[in-house]
Amino acid sequence: MDKFKIEKMTLASLDEVMAIEALAYGQHHWSRDSFVAEINNQISNYSCATNKENRIVGYLGLWKIIDEAHITNLAVHPDFRRKGVAKLLLFDALEQCYKEKIKYLTLEVRVSNEGAINLYESFGFKSLGVRKKYYQNNNEDALIMWSENIFSENYKKRFNKIKEDIEGLILK
Repeated sequence: MDKFKIEKMTLASLDEVMAIEALAYGQHHWSRDSFVAEINNQISNYSCATNKENRIVGYLGLWKIIDEAHITNLAVHPDFRRKGVAKLLLFDALEQCYKEKIKYLTLEVRVSNEGAINLYESFGFKSLGVRKKYYQNNNEDALIMWSENIFSENYKKRFNKIKEDIEGLILK
């Protein structure tokens, strides 16, 4: 089983991040300048998952606004999909939210991205609406997904179960 660790994204991370971004999103991906702006943005937090060779295999971006967090970007290198990288990144984002007393998380996801939707649903996200023609490259709709209050007893149980599930993925 592969193991991974989560680290803060830095400017030095960007060559590997941009390679994953292009693989994940094709020609309609974020620019390097967009990532630089996000790394320097006071309300954002970007993290990378690395493997034992210290290679970046995925990343997640988060905006923190008062008691809400918005997941802006989550991508995993195709060679490392279905190995728990996205789950570990999302778990780390939740831990950040707990530490900073952020109650809710939200995101948009392509309606066709069943794998991502299943992941988010396993973390308790629910679809609460649709943004019509959200994605510019093909006018695909986006589901708007929200978590429940992560400080609720129900959600804490879910969080603890996820924590148990990912223990074997963490590189120490």
